[in-house]
Amino acid sequence: MQIGIIGAGAIGLLFSFYLSKTHRVTVYTRTADQAELINTNGIELVTGEKVENQLVQAKPFEEWTGEEDLAIVTVKQYQLPALFSKFDGTSSLLFLQNGMGHLKYLSKINARNIFVGTVEHGATRTTQNTVAHNGRGMTKCAVFRGEATVLRELVDSTTDEFSMSLENDYQEILQAKLIVNAIINPLTAAFQVNNGSLVDNPYFYRIVESMFREVSAVLNLQLPERQFANVVSVCENTASNRSSMLKDLEEGRKTEIDAILGYLLEEAESNQVEVPLIRNYYDVIKGKEL
Repeated sequence: MQIGIIGAGAIGLLFSFYLSKTHRVTVYTRTADQAELINTNGIELVTGEKVENQLVQAKPFEEWTGEEDLAIVTVKQYQLPALFSKFDGTSSLLFLQNGMGHLKYLSKINARNIFVGTVEHGATRTTQNTVAHNGRGMTKCAVFRGEATVLRELVDSTTDEFSMSLENDYQEILQAKLIVNAIINPLTAAFQVNNGSLVDNPYFYRIVESMFREVSAVLNLQLPERQFANVVSVCENTASNRSSMLKDLEEGRKTEIDAILGYLLEEAESNQVEVPLIRNYYDVIKGKEL
């Protein structure tokens, strides 16, 4: 299969590295310099003490024509609006963004098949062509519009080394990831701590519980105990990890707070639910971005 990967951050490099082992992959970068570096030196994957290199074709995004069988969009959610006009007329697109704020835009794209997914891998881009694979997970995908043939072909081609699954309900998988992101990302970024501190520190843990109650009320969760247990489990299983939002702030980048807590604030307003903690931590992160 011919696959285009739009965005060469941590997730874009990670997918490019693994999928290029079995597919014809082109990664589309923001700059020509990054594309030249990848074309010359390949993509380097660091897993613990192990370092691997994979040759992958790279081009600046301005050269993307949408002719691949599937384009996987890995840019941050706030970067999507500037790209939407390029997506019209394409065949199949898979969006891998945090949050759910981008769903209102996807229906406006004139593409035959639109898929969405969530990524559970831990990854950090350390150089323009190097990605550290900090934790293995599953990529869950579902059909947003269209039919699943291309997506099913991709999922069936993956291995245990880098597995993907095809799910029935896109709302369900995005909501599950949103809940985790809404708790872990803003709190670790606000407190400047690793994920595990949210459950190890009893004072932070009380805030986690209160924050979750607000998220649960906004989303009207039917099985909140199970969802809360999942949040705690993710904190424990990624205890030494630093969240993507914390790393964005540390490196002076814009965060995805609007895609995560911003989305929940919009839902809360629509449903007339009071969410003082969500508002507070939204403002904290927005203030840190200045």
